[in-house]
Amino acid sequence: MSKITPCLWFATEAEAAANFYVSLLPNSRVTHVQRSPMDNPSGKAGSVLVVNFELAGQSYMALNGNQPNAFSQAVSFMVDCEDQAEVDRLWNALCEGGAPVQCGWLKDRYGVSWQIVPKVMLRLLGDPDPARAKRAMAAMMTMVKLDVAALEQAAAG
Repeated sequence: MSKITPCLWFATEAEAAANFYVSLLPNSRVTHVQRSPMDNPSGKAGSVLVVNFELAGQSYMALNGNQPNAFSQAVSFMVDCEDQAEVDRLWNALCEGGAPVQCGWLKDRYGVSWQIVPKVMLRLLGDPDPARAKRAMAAMMTMVKLDVAALEQAAAG
């Protein structure tokens, strides 16, 4: 377990959210489901209280707080994607029931913000040629889901 574990607060969807997230990335799994030993403000005895899970080896905890508590874009999860196929797969899965935002950002069905970013994007933005980096950045700013071929074409001029 990591020394620091991000905790996501859900009203009642902690287990469903954790199961959904672990289905998306390799090296991901639910590690523990803690049920409440007694009735409490979060739920009845026996209901899911917390779910510990790993996404790509990083530990997380999902908590059922029994009250909605909106997520904000101030915290998001960036996924470093190998290629356009991985961008497309994750984008489509996470947008189902959610909403695209801009520049590779989206909100999933639970309101959690994600950045679905192809590896090439960071390389292009850090290009030693400032003109190439600027063209890549300008292209990214016009996109919702990031398009590897279009980003590379923009950088090339």
